[in-house]
Amino acid sequence: MGVNRVLKSADRKISIVFILLAIGYLSLSYQLPPYPFVPIDSDLVPKVLGFLLIALSIILFLNANPKDQEEKKSSVSRQDLRIFILVTVLIILYISLLEVIGFVIVSMLFIFSCSWLLGYKNFKVNAMVSILFPITVFYIFNYLLQINLPSGMLPF
Repeated sequence: MGVNRVLKSADRKISIVFILLAIGYLSLSYQLPPYPFVPIDSDLVPKVLGFLLIALSIILFLNANPKDQEEKKSSVSRQDLRIFILVTVLIILYISLLEVIGFVIVSMLFIFSCSWLLGYKNFKVNAMVSILFPITVFYIFNYLLQINLPSGMLPF
């Protein structure tokens, strides 16, 4: 069983890339400095996410079937490519504005616009989730876990 046969499926190739990314991510996570006065250290979430990415990548690798990939070969539509590019731009904007504007406001805008772009058109539910989720996460991290998220323009 050669390497070409094992990596014939696109899913397997992608899973290998994700495993390598997760290993790099974990190596950087283990270099985060410890903080002695917090109940949960700042490296916990990155480490959990890194190991989760490795586990999910292994599952993707094991579930990939090269024969299915050959039968499914299709091209990506222009609409899907456009949405992918727009979501990528939204992610870059989110990362760029997080420190300046703050976690709560940027997350509200990101969640609402990304959900809308990806096809969820129920305005009321989308707005409620976009408002309540970032506020809840901000409260949990800042006040319960004592891990400060960027507050930006907000006074709290």
